[in-house]
Amino acid sequence: MSETAESEFENMREEMVEVITAYALLSSDRTQKEQFDSRVMEAIAQVPRHDYVPNELQDVAYANIPLPIGHGKTISQPFIVALMTDLLELQEDDRVLEIGTGLGYQAAILAELVEQVYTVEIIEELGLEAAERLGDAGYGNIQVKIGDGGQGWPENGAYDKVIVTAAPELVPPALIEQLRPGGRLVIPAGLEDQQQLMLMEKEMTGRMSSTEIIPVVFSRLITAH
Repeated sequence: MSETAESEFENMREEMVEVITAYALLSSDRTQKEQFDSRVMEAIAQVPRHDYVPNELQDVAYANIPLPIGHGKTISQPFIVALMTDLLELQEDDRVLEIGTGLGYQAAILAELVEQVYTVEIIEELGLEAAERLGDAGYGNIQVKIGDGGQGWPENGAYDKVIVTAAPELVPPALIEQLRPGGRLVIPAGLEDQQQLMLMEKEMTGRMSSTEIIPVVFSRLITAH
């Protein structure tokens, strides 16, 4: 890619960060967050979002809208990516489980912030392409699995944080089980026209608490169970 094109993408990425910052302030009455953590915003500013969308959509990769990636799936709106990432309250030594790899953008953001990312995608074509894109980007701290995200990835649990980028009607019990005490789970859930972005926290006793953040619209979580 030419230096001119890369410079244009960099400018668009800077504008995207400014838009996310403005949206954070405007939505703070619902999210209780006037601004997102600086580490999260640095990761958003660093990762080239245009590398994780279909080639024909690269010119609009930094618009604050979800974009189709095939198979009826989308890459989430940048503001929602930032919000969900911020809600996790990530630490550098965290091990994070992501359900719904898509083409790998959210996994790349996570990998900039934590020690290890495990990501599960049920659609084989998407998962294989994501693994290739993430590998080309040099992420050695991401493992991709083709499988049923509703079952998590129990072999590598428990996880410090869990993030789900597709919406089940009910939170899969396996994901709660694989979250360590003291951990956080961020997930959209609910009926198709009544989805809420949820923050769920597991107390040291194992008891779960949940908070509704904002209404959202996500594609359905595909699961065999």
